[in-house]
Amino acid sequence: MTETTDILAELPSPSRLALVYAPATARAQVQDLLLLDARLAAIVRRSREPLLGQIQLAWWREQLQREPAARPIGQPLLAALSQWRDGGRALTVLVDGWEGLIGDESVETSAMQALAKARGESWAVLAGELQLPVVAEAERAGREWGIADLCAGLGAGPERDMARTLVLQEAWQAADLPRPLRSLAILHGLARRSKGGPLLNGPLALAAAVRIGIIGR
Repeated sequence: MTETTDILAELPSPSRLALVYAPATARAQVQDLLLLDARLAAIVRRSREPLLGQIQLAWWREQLQREPAARPIGQPLLAALSQWRDGGRALTVLVDGWEGLIGDESVETSAMQALAKARGESWAVLAGELQLPVVAEAERAGREWGIADLCAGLGAGPERDMARTLVLQEAWQAADLPRPLRSLAILHGLARRSKGGPLLNGPLALAAAVRIGIIGR
């Protein structure tokens, strides 16, 4: 198994499928963003002690804020983000968003909204990185996917009910995105279809993803 395959194994199935349809001109940056989001999500998910999770997230924030030349070696994802025009600094918003879910108490609605907003902003950052004039649309699609994906990952209970309410509050208009953001179009389309349930919930969802991957919507 190659290092690249090992890294991509971190991605949830919908993200791996969406990445297949990223064009060569944008694949590296889309992969970077999806991997960073998945890495931060894993930190939150596996944190038994809030302080340990906060320390790990603080490390990512600190590294993204440093000059690329000053960052530690031996970190493939960090090295890839260093190739972005701003070294990936603007993606610290994603770290802040995930950090809001760490704590001793149950997650508040405001923290879920903040994470969804941060995920949307991270896609807007990517649109800017690719010099695409669809920053606002990328933010909306990323935000809507972000809250639906979060809801799908929560177990039954009050937190899932809160997330589901937020999902249903979104407008869910079909995303109009250019080919470099085809992966986001797929993720948003799956989220729009699932409305808080599993994004890939059977053959029809897979067929929908393939259709969006080919024609864009």
